[in-house]
Amino acid sequence: MSDQPKIVCYLKTYCGWSEGVRAVLRKYNLEWEEKDIIKNPAMRMEMELKSGQPLSPCVEVNGKMLADVSGEEVESYMVEQGLITHSEEAPDAPIDSSCSPEQHEAQCPCRSCRSRRCRQGGDSRLTITVRTWTANFSS
Repeated sequence: MSDQPKIVCYLKTYCGWSEGVRAVLRKYNLEWEEKDIIKNPAMRMEMELKSGQPLSPCVEVNGKMLADVSGEEVESYMVEQGLITHSEEAPDAPIDSSCSPEQHEAQCPCRSCRSRRCRQGGDSRLTITVRTWTANFSS
């Protein structure tokens, strides 16, 4: 495909939903920019500001933000928009589910995933304080 869409993905390092988005993009040999919201909290803030909500994955396709989506939903959107032609080829990972606790534990380097709160992203809560200010300039 010579006219590829511009795709920016806000994904977690270890997440079945995020891997489902990656699987769809690999299936169609699409290029994308990946912003890891776990390794870089500034990317999470950017995602929340752009999408207006805190859930991931979020995928921006040609400037259109798809918030809290599965790989299946990303694929459907791109087919509906005529950006890709639907393929019956199976993706290399599930595109409509989170990973199982066993899959997460196998992927996660912290090896503390036996608890519900993984230091590498199992607990997706992040507190971000944003201060806004307005400056008045007069001549």
